[in-house]
Amino acid sequence: MRLIPLSLAALAISATTAAAEFTIAFEWGDIPVCRSGNPNTVGSPAFVLSGVPAGTTSIEFNLKDRNNPGFDHGGGRVKVGSDGQLPFGAFKYLSPCPPGRVNTYTWTATARANKKVLARATASRKYPE
Repeated sequence: MRLIPLSLAALAISATTAAAEFTIAFEWGDIPVCRSGNPNTVGSPAFVLSGVPAGTTSIEFNLKDRNNPGFDHGGGRVKVGSDGQLPFGAFKYLSPCPPGRVNTYTWTATARANKKVLARATASRKYPE
């Protein structure tokens, strides 16, 4: 599995980026390879967030398979520290597991202030890479 390093310096959050575009980046991490079509319950990828809106109390993550959008991989809701980093395994979800092929998966991150949606960001990657 090839991991692409995330440039934390380039994605660091500061007071001057409060009005910046909300973005996310992620790495799949060391999840078990799955090609059977029967996903495993695994820990979340490591995420780096940039431009998190001021007042955000939590970030909700959800994974969709763009080749099979009807399958719900789940996600999680977490509190994110001011550094914009979320470590591997912060929540559990159903892993990507395309049967015998490569699919494209999209994580959507929704920044919330309690129940109010402040912003959404997406990032996509192929699996397996």
